[in-house]
Amino acid sequence: MTEWSTPHLKVILIGNSGVGKSSFMTRFVHHRFTKLYRATIGVDFLTKEITIDKRSVILQIWDTAGTERFHSLGTTLYRGAHCCLLVFDVTSSVSFDALDVWKKEFLVQACPSDPSAFPFIVLGNKIDLDYREVSPSKAQQWCSEIGAEYLECSAKEDIGVDTTFHSAARAALQYLISHHVENGEDIQITQKQQEKPPNKKCYC
Repeated sequence: MTEWSTPHLKVILIGNSGVGKSSFMTRFVHHRFTKLYRATIGVDFLTKEITIDKRSVILQIWDTAGTERFHSLGTTLYRGAHCCLLVFDVTSSVSFDALDVWKKEFLVQACPSDPSAFPFIVLGNKIDLDYREVSPSKAQQWCSEIGAEYLECSAKEDIGVDTTFHSAARAALQYLISHHVENGEDIQITQKQQEKPPNKKCYC
C-alpha cells in the first residue's frame, strides 16, 4: 500500500469585510484574539499542521480581503484550493446575503474541475453576541440548498473554531484524494520512505 507524505491542503476564507475572518484564523493558529480591528490588505496566510483521521496534514489557510478593490486577486488566490469557508457575521444579514455572490465568484475564478463536488463550509461567526439577524434555521436552509455544511463559532470566545477547521481539513483531504489526478500539478504527494537507522560505519 502506498503511503502519502504530509498533504498540503489549501483552505480559503472569504466573506464581507468585518465578519471576523482574520480573527478566526488567528484564534486557530496562534490561540489568541484581539478586539482591535484591522482590515486585511490583500491576503493573509498562515499554516498549521493537524491530525485528521490519524493522518497528519498541513493546512494552508488563506484569509482574503473582503473589500471590492481586492477582488481581482481572486483568480490567483483561489486556484488550487481544496475547500472554501464562506464566513458571515450572525448579527449582519447583509453579510449573510452576500455569501451567494461570494460563492459564485469563487467558482468562476477558482475554476474547479467539478464545481458541484467542490466542498464549501458556511460559517456563522460572532455567536457570543447577545443579538443576531440571521437565525440558524435560515442559514441551514440555504446550506441545504447549495449542499454545504453549516457551522457556527465565536472567534472571541474560542467556540467551534477547532471543530470548523477540522471539518474543513477533512473535506479538503477527501476532495484532494478524489481529484488528485486532475489537479496533480497542484499537489505535493510523494511516497513516504521509511526511516532507516543511521549507519555506524564511517567511510571517511
